[in-house]
Amino acid sequence: MAPDVDPTIARLRAEIAEVDEAILRAVNRRLGLVAEIRRHKEATSVPFVQPDVEERNLEALGRKNPGPLSAEGLRRLYREVLELTKGELG
Repeated sequence: MAPDVDPTIARLRAEIAEVDEAILRAVNRRLGLVAEIRRHKEATSVPFVQPDVEERNLEALGRKNPGPLSAEGLRRLYREVLELTKGELG
């Protein structure tokens, strides 16, 4: 059976599309929250980037990660999200 007609593949692709949309919503929500934090930090003269806080957040995520995402995969994903966030917010 061709992959584009296989009902199992079609169902799994639909589920992946839903997950992708949830990721998109979550990233946009995260950007909004970080923008709020940035405005508050600027108003109170707190540095925007705080590597120690980023590291603590990563460690906390690592403790909550049930897998199958590896610890290294989590680190790469989190770093990419941080870089994306910083780039989007200038």
